[in-house]
Amino acid sequence: MAKQLAIVTGASSGIGYSLANELAGRGYDLIVCSAGERLEPAVAELRGKGGEVTAVQADLATRDGVDALWSEIQSNGQPIDIACINAGIGVGGLFSETDIEAEINMVYLNCASTVQLAKHVVRDMLARNGGKILFTASIAGEMVAPREAVYAATKAFVLSFSHSLRYELRDSGVTVTALQPGPTDTDFFHRAGMDNTKVGSEGKSESQPDDVAKQGIEALLAGKDHVYAASTTTKLEGMLANVIPGALKGAMHEKMAKPKSSFN
Repeated sequence: MAKQLAIVTGASSGIGYSLANELAGRGYDLIVCSAGERLEPAVAELRGKGGEVTAVQADLATRDGVDALWSEIQSNGQPIDIACINAGIGVGGLFSETDIEAEINMVYLNCASTVQLAKHVVRDMLARNGGKILFTASIAGEMVAPREAVYAATKAFVLSFSHSLRYELRDSGVTVTALQPGPTDTDFFHRAGMDNTKVGSEGKSESQPDDVAKQGIEALLAGKDHVYAASTTTKLEGMLANVIPGALKGAMHEKMAKPKSSFN
């Protein structure tokens, strides 16, 4: 019997690597994609789980990068059982001061590539009337997020897209789940230029990527619409997200995202 296939984007580190590792441990063959030099050692570790692992190095912030990944998926020949559309980055800081090129690149990766890859995946799964899709959104997608204004907006896009697509596919054999992590102990905040913030140095320690991934995959396999992962704080914030006034949410987020020197 052929093994089931899962694809994971942004799989070289952080939550993406943990998602791939969780699926490998459950016996799935993998097609993993990322840009940069960290993909090769990540793949070597994943292959130690015993399944087939195909690596695709591509910049998914470009249409050509997504096309290259999809071409590799098609040439593999296995049906896609699970698609974890996870690749994403952040940019921190006041919008008036942040780099526009970095933010536009983030919009392309977090939003445009998500839509482009999902279009391929959904059509493929519908042709077989089966499959499961996990979108990595964020608790930030439901927050007022000063100093992460564009990042939070991209995750609100992913969350809305996930919920709407799930409804469109409700009568098919394809399910859609949104993974909504809070601050997680990865290099996300370092890459976003937020090391010198409370959330970047302290808050992220409440959630570990392996725990986020495990809860995400369990929710996906159970067919749930979304999951807040993984800390108790994140789950509580998620439950209160639509109750707390926007001004209070903004003040709470700014306290976490403001550089520590700003408090002196």
